[in-house]
Amino acid sequence: MLHLQKDKEQQLVDASVQNDPNVTLITADAPVDASTHGGRAKCLQRLVRLDLPVPRTVALSFEAVHALANGDMPDLEAIVSQFEPGSLLCVRPSSEDPDWGGPGAVLNIGMNDARHKELCARMGDEAASALYLRFVQSYATHVARLDPDEFDLEGEDNDLSRTLHAYKEEADEPFPQDPAQQLAGVLLSMARAWEGTTARLLRQAKGAPADAGLGLVVQEMILGMGQNSELGECGSGVLQLVNRSTGMPQVTGRYLSQSQGRDALGAGAKALFLESDARGKALEDVAPEAFSALKVHAALMREKLREEMQVEFVIEAGQVHLLDGVRVARSSRAAVRIAVRLAQDGIITQQEAVMRIDPHSLNELLHRQIDPEAPRDVLATGIGASPGAATGKIVFTAAEAQAGAARREPCILVRRETSPEDIRGMHAAVAVLTERGGMTSHAAVIGRGMGLPCIVGASSMRFQTRDRKLTAPDGRVLKTGDIITVDGTSGQVLAGEPEMIEAALDDAFQTLMGWADDARDIDIRANADTPADAQSARNFNAQGIGLCRTEHMFFDPARLVVMREMIFAETSQGRAAVLERLLPMQREDFIQLFSIMQGQPVCIRLFDPPLHEFLPATRTGQRELAEALNLSLSDVTRRVEAMGEYNPMLGLRGVRLGVTVPEIYDMQARAIFEAALEASTPEHPVVPEIMIPLVSARREVELVKTRIDAVAASVKSEQGKDVEFRLGVMVETPRAALRAHEIAPYCEFLSFGTNDLTQMTYGLSRDDAGRFMSDYVRQGVFPEDPFHVLDVEGVGELLKLGAERGRAGHEGITLSICGEHGGNPESIAFCRDAGFDYVSCSPFRVPVARLAAAQLAISHNIGG
Repeated sequence: MLHLQKDKEQQLVDASVQNDPNVTLITADAPVDASTHGGRAKCLQRLVRLDLPVPRTVALSFEAVHALANGDMPDLEAIVSQFEPGSLLCVRPSSEDPDWGGPGAVLNIGMNDARHKELCARMGDEAASALYLRFVQSYATHVARLDPDEFDLEGEDNDLSRTLHAYKEEADEPFPQDPAQQLAGVLLSMARAWEGTTARLLRQAKGAPADAGLGLVVQEMILGMGQNSELGECGSGVLQLVNRSTGMPQVTGRYLSQSQGRDALGAGAKALFLESDARGKALEDVAPEAFSALKVHAALMREKLREEMQVEFVIEAGQVHLLDGVRVARSSRAAVRIAVRLAQDGIITQQEAVMRIDPHSLNELLHRQIDPEAPRDVLATGIGASPGAATGKIVFTAAEAQAGAARREPCILVRRETSPEDIRGMHAAVAVLTERGGMTSHAAVIGRGMGLPCIVGASSMRFQTRDRKLTAPDGRVLKTGDIITVDGTSGQVLAGEPEMIEAALDDAFQTLMGWADDARDIDIRANADTPADAQSARNFNAQGIGLCRTEHMFFDPARLVVMREMIFAETSQGRAAVLERLLPMQREDFIQLFSIMQGQPVCIRLFDPPLHEFLPATRTGQRELAEALNLSLSDVTRRVEAMGEYNPMLGLRGVRLGVTVPEIYDMQARAIFEAALEASTPEHPVVPEIMIPLVSARREVELVKTRIDAVAASVKSEQGKDVEFRLGVMVETPRAALRAHEIAPYCEFLSFGTNDLTQMTYGLSRDDAGRFMSDYVRQGVFPEDPFHVLDVEGVGELLKLGAERGRAGHEGITLSICGEHGGNPESIAFCRDAGFDYVSCSPFRVPVARLAAAQLAISHNIGG
């Protein structure tokens, strides 16, 4: 067999191969590139350049393989001439990206009756017959396309002579004996398999273009089988220097004596450990010199290829040969540690480490996840609206969730859709599952803000909430107390309790995020409504709060009664008197937020939702309210009906409430100013930002600003201290964006609320879009769900116009977005290019945004 001898190598190079870039012997200076010959061919060339023991290999380019699929066979004589006479060969796929896959490798090409006889004499009948049998079975199923069941034999039936006879019976001809004919058949079958419809769809699902090319490598076989006692250890395996789950240094892999290819990975208990291990025999014990050489080779590959590599190797007569090197498959957690360790070891730069991590993958570090190796009993699939996984007992009401939390029982809150009244139940639950909704529905937004796993739009399940039942598409019925698991990352609802992997914000994560912060050039804030949210924002190093939604503070049962009393008040004085009782509660909320944020900016959105959301919808709830307010049931019912709206999201809400029921904003402004003065310290002065929601006209801002200024003056007079604050507008209507030049002179900042702005631009309810959005995306109506990925062509045009006109009306005005798009890497790119000052997103998406912003800045600097 050939063992890379450079003097022989030069003698064997055929001119037709040496001069043809489409069919070339892999040498240090051969014209091989990943974009033309695939990643495997390029990696092998790099190993050759490192003078590592790589078997002789010929690479076929994408162009050659495409031509082959159309019947244009390369010069087989030229290929075969690159190897010593009688050499066995293998053919492996070489796609541009290893993740795109390819046809399976075919080993032992060239094996025939004559070669079998020779090898029997050299290595024994059993080993030689195993080599021949493997090739016949592979050729029969993948090349001759015969029935696999006829060749998938066990025990005594798995015999070489029986298999050769079966081939003759099925193919109506003897097994081919000509090595060139065998090689031609293998090359043609692999080329055509790649170009088939099934293979194309599979690789497209992995992100490959439809016309992605495939290269092939023809490599000399190092058999890995023989009489160990006489010739030395023989076998094959894989080795890597890092743990794929944790990223920590650890020699891992498997080795199997008397084997080929990747047999060791499927050998189970027969496989040997690599390092000496008390649990069983190891390669280090049986072939210490080979094991030592493997570690040296792997370390050199890590340093020179600048990546953690898995080495596929074979040992023949005690000598190590490297068949391939591939990037180590890794979890998201391991990917971060690997990148950080490579940078700390000086192999890559810190910026390269930042660029190597997919921002979306950080979600797996920030939340518990289902173990990838755990079995999944999938009940249904919805929209994964908030990442992470949790297991708990099914409950159908917020009260049941709170009761379960009091008993320390993890519960999954199941609702048709959530409303603000479910907030306390969501806080008590470990996950939320809803029948309706999309990526920006109430449950999705609140779930992401709380770091609560959430699936919405699970419409394939039948939600019978009155009967306390869920019916899965396969007919299984689940009731209160049954245990399910919600995987908010994948959108799968699972039966039972699969194994979990805990969140991991370790030292490697913190180091990587520090490097990201050094690189990025746009600020990242968090949306935070509660002290817990604010603490999460601090923990994730957000640069302030970009959106605090105050309405969620009013759904506490003690406050809800007061809020309802205010709604039923008949006069302005009556409303103001009731709101006086809410003032200290609201003030305490803001004191907590300001104290946690320690002088960082906190942007508080004034009351936004329609008032009817605070009124009970059921007859029982209305009766209880009548008793609490000492009113007749008929009075309560009439009031509830009178406040009903045909389209409440476009009705009396936001600034419209501030204009028509100004007492609410007056109370909130006073609470903000008094809290700011109390929470301020010389080291951390508090300058609150007050944001007016749903503005569409300049006059709305004028009216609200006048009243807020009056409240500020009143507080200053009472406390003898200056009240410093910044007033801004939440741009959520197309008209506000178009008239930003008129609005901006009254503001210090404009914050674009892309959730409602998208809804109003499309004329599309974000809560109902989930019912058909997947069909729209699949049929190409929308490239992506516009509530998930910012529509840069439509909504983005409004953002650009609003930004340009806002700056024209007020030079130096602060610009930001505070919708859920703020945490989306693709949306951050748009905001950065448009010159926005910061983006704000849910606390648990802050690390994603920080990393994405850093990668954009690094890419810009490289490109610039």
